[in-house]
Amino acid sequence: MRPVSIRQWSPWGLLLCLLCCSCLGAPSPSTAPEKRPGSQGLRFRLAGFPRKPFEGRVEIQRAGEWGTICDDDFTLQAAHVLCRELGFTEATGWTHSAKYGPGTGRIWLDNLSCSGTEQSVTECASRGWGNSDCTHDEDAGVICKDQRLPGFSDSNVIEVEQHLQVEEVRLRPAVGRGRRPLPVTEGLVEVRLPDGWLQVCDKGWSAHNSHVVCGMLGFPSEKRVNTAFYRLLAQRQQHSFGLHGVACVGTEAHLSLCSLEFYRANDTTRCPGGAPAVVSCVPGPLYAASSGQKKQQQSKPQGETRVRLKGGAHPGEGRVEVLKASTWGTVCDRKWDLQAASVVCRELGFGSAREALSGARMGQDVAKRYECANFGEQGITVGCWDLYRHDIDCQWIDITDVRPGNYILQVVINPNFEVAESDFTNNAMKCNCKYDGHRIWVHNCHIGDAFSEEANRRFERYPGQTSNQIV
Repeated sequence: MRPVSIRQWSPWGLLLCLLCCSCLGAPSPSTAPEKRPGSQGLRFRLAGFPRKPFEGRVEIQRAGEWGTICDDDFTLQAAHVLCRELGFTEATGWTHSAKYGPGTGRIWLDNLSCSGTEQSVTECASRGWGNSDCTHDEDAGVICKDQRLPGFSDSNVIEVEQHLQVEEVRLRPAVGRGRRPLPVTEGLVEVRLPDGWLQVCDKGWSAHNSHVVCGMLGFPSEKRVNTAFYRLLAQRQQHSFGLHGVACVGTEAHLSLCSLEFYRANDTTRCPGGAPAVVSCVPGPLYAASSGQKKQQQSKPQGETRVRLKGGAHPGEGRVEVLKASTWGTVCDRKWDLQAASVVCRELGFGSAREALSGARMGQDVAKRYECANFGEQGITVGCWDLYRHDIDCQWIDITDVRPGNYILQVVINPNFEVAESDFTNNAMKCNCKYDGHRIWVHNCHIGDAFSEEANRRFERYPGQTSNQIV
């Protein structure tokens, strides 16, 4: 146990995740291609969409039955093991909440815990085969490094039959190329397939389809288009169709989730009597096509904002907060998925959601939670001290009342030398810190010489420094 002292020289605080102890690095993933007996009898594959060949929902066949893995307690270390089972050298990431779509059948593993060095997933701890309280909405996926294990024998790896997938969609202006401002909000719908960018047949095309396409491109809604003009234009041009029979409900976050059909290679007649599908999207406030459009949008009367994003590093991401009875609150992540996240994104003027984050990935809710005596819990109030457990390497400092500005952050560990150490010189850290109301930048940090006269002079000359200091 090590005491932490965080004192305040001003009425302001700071919320920041501080790495107060050395983080234990994940063990280097093994690249040995040999298989241990534990993997015998199991088969592995990547499934779901949209995805690339080295990513997807992990499925395991055991006793002749295919099943999935629950994302509870899933880590990058488990992803390393599974990627090696699939014949890749290592994992670069993992996904939760059925990002590649929910699977079917049994959920074979739950609470999977791996160190990352195991040769087989059977060596990892879990609740046991087939013992799970999860649903397929919690299926885990992996993103493997696109590098195969040398000499790997893939006799136990079954890849899902390669089907065509719609991974990318774009709008190509039919007229006035080079003169239209960005972003492109109207044009021919094109999908990227192995043969290149191909058009979509407009037979049976609906407003629901347009809604999904606009959402994929970052636009909140669609508008009517002059189809007669584009049909006349299509008669003078040659087109290459790759997709037809698109039928979306309108709530899909991706075109690949809609019912659709691909043309076969031997289809000599494509889209008879039809033309390329054309979509016109309405840009949100952040992506208005011109200053005149921005002014027009700003002039419209706007109601009270009832949904907002907080804690994100970029526009369009953050913790979802809703206003009710004049009080801002958060949304529980139970059954939170892409469809629900897309509703929020469109309400805020964006398109469909790219990812639905859970587990307070963007921080907990701008209400004070931390007391002066936390007794080892994660989180502390400025001006207080706490004893934290050895397995907590990150402390949260409350900045509920902090105004945007430039600050100095200073943290001292073991300030009263109550714990014996071989070297006390690295127990103090001092940094310049900038807060814009949403994000924090920490830079020019010093450890060891944080209290030296030279360091103090350097911080005193920091431009725009306010008189408020966090120590």
